[in-house]
Amino acid sequence: VISEITTYHTGLLERSPNQLKEDVEYLSKFINSDRIDRILEVLASRTRHVTVVLEDIHKAHNANAVLRSCEGFGVQDVHIIENNNRFESSSTSSLGSHKWLSLHKYSRNESNVQECFQHLRQQDYTIIATSPHYNSREISDLEVDDKTALVFGTELDGVSDEVISQCDGFIKIPMVGFVESYNLSVSAAICLHTLTAKLRKKPVRYWSLNEKEKLQLQVEWMLKSTKNGRRIWDKYLRENL
Repeated sequence: VISEITTYHTGLLERSPNQLKEDVEYLSKFINSDRIDRILEVLASRTRHVTVVLEDIHKAHNANAVLRSCEGFGVQDVHIIENNNRFESSSTSSLGSHKWLSLHKYSRNESNVQECFQHLRQQDYTIIATSPHYNSREISDLEVDDKTALVFGTELDGVSDEVISQCDGFIKIPMVGFVESYNLSVSAAICLHTLTAKLRKKPVRYWSLNEKEKLQLQVEWMLKSTKNGRRIWDKYLRENL
């Protein structure tokens, strides 16, 4: 898995909570209090209980629009399967949303779907593909008791046969017109709105990030909110090794 979780230093994921608290304290010197408050406010609403999987999306602007929806609904992780198409994040389409998300790319194996799904199941996700076929349940009927990964395919072909054979179930968005489906970004927004609305009704401890996850992201976001963040971080690490 190629993970774009931390831009500044991969070792951030291995730092202890106490080290991360020290990192936060140090970086607070370079950021105004209003920005720090905003970071904490956003972190309080972030979740990994629901995640999104994009399979081989060939229209970059649609994929980036999905990132914008994920960020807006507080979904932290997006898993990107790259079999034939490579995904490139774009600030124009995502409005910079990709900077605040954890992107996980799967492109190195013969079966990137299998690698992605194995990774998700190791984290106890139930994998649900979006499709109007295959006895799909309506999105409003999908419960969020279990951690859920929603898989979206291309607008033309939908999810692949490999996804269909390996997922745990299917959901659809009800349609009352002649067309069979919404476009990718609209579908993702509707699904995320429905599921996160259900999720927010549950106790915060049920869906929120744990302390270490919050601290990791806080450090990452503080660095991204700081002019010359990379240079500051590298200097800080050198002085504290």
